Amino acid sequence: MASIAQVVQSRWSARAAGGNHLQRKLAQKAAFGLLWLSAAIVVVLLLWITGYVLWNGARAINLEFLTTRPAGGVSGEGGMSTTIVTTLYLVVLTICLATPLGVFGAVFLAEYAGEAQQINPLVRRLIAVSRTGVEILAGVPSIIFGLFGFAVFVSLMKLKLSLLSAGLSGACLVLPVIIRTTEEALMAVPGSYREASLGLGATKWQTISGVVIPAAMPGIITGVILSVGRIVAETAIFWVTLGGSYRLPKNLLSAGRTMALHVYSLATETRAFDKAMGTAAILILTIMLLNLAINIVSRRLAARSMGKLG
Repeated sequence: MASIAQVVQSRWSARAAGGNHLQRKLAQKAAFGLLWLSAAIVVVLLLWITGYVLWNGARAINLEFLTTRPAGGVSGEGGMSTTIVTTLYLVVLTICLATPLGVFGAVFLAEYAGEAQQINPLVRRLIAVSRTGVEILAGVPSIIFGLFGFAVFVSLMKLKLSLLSAGLSGACLVLPVIIRTTEEALMAVPGSYREASLGLGATKWQTISGVVIPAAMPGIITGVILSVGRIVAETAIFWVTLGGSYRLPKNLLSAGRTMALHVYSLATETRAFDKAMGTAAILILTIMLLNLAINIVSRRLAARSMGKLG
């Protein structure tokens, strides 16, 4: 009787295990199906929005539109040549200002903050405040940075509505993004890299500059890409720091107009909606080209750094 009971119990256990296995497989398939559906919806929306803008904007794009500057007026006379150049100027200036500060700040938080916290409680509190400040600033609306830039750079420092004021304000805007992404990239580097470098007699700075930063370069470049996209797409912060001049900036203290500002001006102040769509199409293509160029550079730097590490 005992043996019969054991056989029955083992059969029921096998059925229960099979049922649980089937439930897990169904749950896994449902989760994978939801993930694929979400990804498909995102891709379809992206293609729909991008395709709609490019299709409607292509009608207004021609050589004259790309090579002449805006002329103003209710009908939106002129083209958009100066806005393209001004956007590129602003991107280069902002990234050159924000990237060194963001990377060095992230290096301190990721590599040196742990040791600095052990010095005294005041340093520990300052580091905690700095981390909290970075998190808060990353979510602050861009218009707040615009008002800060107008109050400090335009009014207090007498830089006027200029490319320099906009670049400094834009650097404040993207600095938290670069710090957070760079810090995460540095923390993702395996500790064995550091140990091997230090074990070979390298100093800590030599380890960070020659091993850790090259290994984290793809993540650092990702933060720069996100920053470039935000600079190109922002309007509010640059409306109050860069101005709205359609002329090409002659120097850092000259006003200008980015492509995003030009789209806003055409859509709200003129009847040239077709030219607004054309400018938006060029804006999208510019972002794509910038991201592609930065991705290529990132892959080459990553391959080179991995070759050195190997």
